[in-house]
Amino acid sequence: MGRTRGRLSASALTTYLRCPRQWLLGYQVGLQGPTRPSQVLGIVLEEALCDLLMMHPPALASREALVAWAQGQVSTMAANALAKGKAAWDSVLWKSDPHAWKEVSIASIEHRLEGGLRLFMEEVEACFTAEGGPYLEAHRAGSVPFEVPAPTLGAAPVFPLPEKVRDVELRSWTPQAQATWSKAGAAITWNEAWECARPWFKDPRVHQPQRLYHPDGWASGELDMVLRWDGHIRIVDIKLGTPHSAFSASLEHQLRFYAWLWHETHDGQTVHGMEGWYLEASERVAYTPPVVDEMSELTNTYKEHYAAMQSHDAGVISFPAPPSVACKGEAAGCGWCAVARTQDGTWVLPERFEWVKALPEVRMKTPYAPLGDVQGRVTVTGRLTGMWGPMPNHFAEHVLGAVLVVGQQHITVEESEPGAFPQLHDHAEQDLVLIDALPGVWRDQARLYVDGHTKLRHRAELSDDDMPEVTRLGLLRTRANVKGHVLSIRQRTGVRVDGKPWAMVSLMLWDGHHVAEVVAFGASINQRLLDLRPGDGLAMTGVELGWRSGILQLRIDNRKTRIETFTPS
Repeated sequence: MGRTRGRLSASALTTYLRCPRQWLLGYQVGLQGPTRPSQVLGIVLEEALCDLLMMHPPALASREALVAWAQGQVSTMAANALAKGKAAWDSVLWKSDPHAWKEVSIASIEHRLEGGLRLFMEEVEACFTAEGGPYLEAHRAGSVPFEVPAPTLGAAPVFPLPEKVRDVELRSWTPQAQATWSKAGAAITWNEAWECARPWFKDPRVHQPQRLYHPDGWASGELDMVLRWDGHIRIVDIKLGTPHSAFSASLEHQLRFYAWLWHETHDGQTVHGMEGWYLEASERVAYTPPVVDEMSELTNTYKEHYAAMQSHDAGVISFPAPPSVACKGEAAGCGWCAVARTQDGTWVLPERFEWVKALPEVRMKTPYAPLGDVQGRVTVTGRLTGMWGPMPNHFAEHVLGAVLVVGQQHITVEESEPGAFPQLHDHAEQDLVLIDALPGVWRDQARLYVDGHTKLRHRAELSDDDMPEVTRLGLLRTRANVKGHVLSIRQRTGVRVDGKPWAMVSLMLWDGHHVAEVVAFGASINQRLLDLRPGDGLAMTGVELGWRSGILQLRIDNRKTRIETFTPS
């Protein structure tokens, strides 16, 4: 259920296919650009459309009456979406333009919702013409024809992990209106066609991820919508704009990935159609889905991409890149990936990042050290015992863990991400050499993180000559003193699978030669962090070492980390 960076997803795949360096910096390193209003609108508009589709129309005798009823709901939905979007925009720390939200009008939101409504009404009309499809009488009888029902008002939402949600059965989900059904055998009504045509979509009431997970754990995807009223499966991805945007070329790759994932998670079932619904243009774009004979080839292709993505740069990431490594900035979404600097110091970068080259050199004095000096992978030896997990880590991701014991000392060993080292428990109560582990700390306790680059060898297998250099547990460096400029910053909030809230601030620290993500959770988030903006200076002592996908991540501990900010001269 965790939002691991190591799992293949549709968005990560399409970004990687457009520009591998854009994927590396954005998805793995965490270097983001400023937030645009369209990014906020995409979320609230999709939720508003889903809220509309969850409603129950009254008994209506004509298409025109049904359309009039639905359009009568749009203004309320648009006002709610605008209010949610404004609140979300106000909480953004780094905006593309602080005044950009003023350009967002309720009319533009209503226009897009009406565009989505027109696309859904095409399904309703087709359902009416087909006399309700194969599931009309089941609906009239009060039964649900699908294992996972479509979200609808009056029915409790389906939580993927209901045991993690408190008092679900005690809550009231009853709306003011209920579905109106005719007697068995009667001619279908227009309101019944709406009820039958209702697709599955991400339920806005469910805070848990509503994803498909590959049985082997290395891929996942979260669909926007699944149409199935006619007995066939069609997957739909909802887009905010028009089919002519710079990102539209990625849609077919995205939908083919979803179609493949559906096949892998539904006992070999294939989808009947793939569509993109563009709300602004009120236009649907359909693609031919892959057939059964193509699935093995797609599996091999995605595994190759996944393997290539897992072999990315690790440790402390250099930035900027030399021109030979940086991209040309021509693909949709390219930005930081196009920033380059030659050996003689000449910059090549997009215009919107011109401010970066104006930042002065970071002068390092004791106690600070360059990011490149942070201790990376180490080799340790000891007896592996005390197996535990899968249990949630600080990202609420379920990982495996154990304890490495050396004499009177012991240290926790934990997967850096879910599935990063699944063989960890295969070596219980054995004397081992742990090669290329990553040192870190959590709640004042040193620990070692293991991933796909880590190796386990039995101590008896290695002669003294073959034994790599070992680091003593007492000499592991688990904290650092660093200094640099902020390149990007963002704040995120949400709720965990158990319903408990979480908050996180993530920023990118650059010392002129390397970058590292700095994160703060919960009580470690203070006003000094929230006031930071790109270009500001930040110095920290006692920041914790951590690792995400093998890449350095620094974690602020409000009890141990001292923070100072400065304005570059």
